[in-house]
Amino acid sequence: MELLERLFMGSPALWGGGVAHSVLILALVVALGIMLGKIRVAGVSLGVTGILFVGIAFGWYGMNVDGHLLHFLKEFGLILFVYSIGLQVGPGFFSSFRKGGVTLNKVAVLAVLLGVGTTVALYCLTGLPMTTLVGVMSGAVTNTPGLGAAQQAFSDLHAGAEAPDIATGYAVAYPLGVVGAILTLAALRYLLRVDTQREEREAGSGTDALKDLTTRRISVEVCNPAIEGMSIAQLRELALREFVISRICRAGGEPELAGADTKLHGGDRVLVVAAPRDIEALVALMGREAADTPLMRDRKMISRRILITKSELNGKQLADLKVRSTCGVTITRINRAGIDLVAAGSLQLQIGDRVTVVGPELSVAHAERLFGNSLRRLDHPNLIPIFIGIALGVVLGSISFWIPGVPQPVKLGLAGGPLVVAILIGRYGPHYKLVTYTTMSANLMLREVGIALFLAGVGLGAGEDFIPTLLAGGYDWIAYGAAITVVPLLLAGLWGRLRYKLNYYTLIGVLSGASTNPPALAYCSEQTQTDAPSVGYATVYPLSMFLRVLAAQLLILMFG
Repeated sequence: MELLERLFMGSPALWGGGVAHSVLILALVVALGIMLGKIRVAGVSLGVTGILFVGIAFGWYGMNVDGHLLHFLKEFGLILFVYSIGLQVGPGFFSSFRKGGVTLNKVAVLAVLLGVGTTVALYCLTGLPMTTLVGVMSGAVTNTPGLGAAQQAFSDLHAGAEAPDIATGYAVAYPLGVVGAILTLAALRYLLRVDTQREEREAGSGTDALKDLTTRRISVEVCNPAIEGMSIAQLRELALREFVISRICRAGGEPELAGADTKLHGGDRVLVVAAPRDIEALVALMGREAADTPLMRDRKMISRRILITKSELNGKQLADLKVRSTCGVTITRINRAGIDLVAAGSLQLQIGDRVTVVGPELSVAHAERLFGNSLRRLDHPNLIPIFIGIALGVVLGSISFWIPGVPQPVKLGLAGGPLVVAILIGRYGPHYKLVTYTTMSANLMLREVGIALFLAGVGLGAGEDFIPTLLAGGYDWIAYGAAITVVPLLLAGLWGRLRYKLNYYTLIGVLSGASTNPPALAYCSEQTQTDAPSVGYATVYPLSMFLRVLAAQLLILMFG
């Protein structure tokens, strides 16, 4: 025991300097925290947040770290974390504001506002400092960037001072934030008297708001005399809708690929790919729905998803590639950040997009060479956009601006600035031939390193006051966190179901995204064979994350 105290709490001279001693402590906190986070209780684990609790334990025991190094690593870790999140959600951020996305985001925004309102109500009723309640709020919705934003805002407001109760409130509320969200989503099923089998069928067919966020394919028999002899390009102008006809089968003939110049005649059967909201109108325009045989089971035609990995394609419009004439294939849809997009000619491609192509096997192989489809090319991270973006994010986060009613100038800070810049670069970078794509593994590595450094620094800084705070009545914060978790999810869930008639599985995915709660999403995905929860989560997550970060700062600036 004496040796351990000399190693971890003794004089820095033992290590030849304080930096080596501090690095040892940080490394142990991260390693032990990750091990703790892997322990499951009733199927639920702390995940990377285990680092926070180990850091608190080390800090309470007196294992101190050099203050300057700790401050730097904490802020640098926060920057890496939020920037990697922005890069991930950027490509799909603005796509999520299409018709169905607006509906889902309204429900998510309501959940965020209800959480903020509950926090303000508790502030007025309990008399607790807003710093404490913002920490509790961030823990109740498992939102670590909100924790970082609150700490940064308090530091800017008070000339570099720290507020340990922000981290303490987060740590106290976090465990029940995970469990409480899952229990609330389960309770909604009984409150709404959900018929799970019916909801499963409807989720698979995309009959609610997902009709604007997914694609559907259907076989149609042409029998409308008004479009006799009309080309597919002319039909698209008449329909005023985006759709793709990938295959056509003439009366008594074999299926073949369809192009813009293909003419339609009575008795033809075509395979149409479009947003589900447009299917009914397109069927009415062309004729009637037909059996899928032999269009979908034709052995001569194959369908394959191809990954875009060639940098020269980044930012190009789909129509510029002329894949029908050069490769002999038809592109039916494009998946970007978990959202399916109809393959419109004006759509700009991005590195990392997955395009679904249809055609003969040799033609599909030709298309693979055109698009790249090489994971090896994506293994090399593009460091220039990362560090340029971080620099621009820090600059943007340092700019002060005024919001009416807020007594102090507002800054996006080191949490908001890099997040906004990353979203903008992820979305608009391809317009300027800037490759911003990083593989999921590279993005996760950047994110996990950042959050590990940040949580270790926060835990070590808050550990000394953690136990005394709990003994002085901090256990009440668990109840406050439960209220912030449960009340917004219940009310927003009821509103989404009763007002917008959202499918249950879509709804619980949206509520998980509004809470930025990955364990809740995992629970939702286990309840259904469809991808409705994942699509709902991905649609609202970017805006919810941005609002959570902004709300945490505003509450500190207005009341802290």
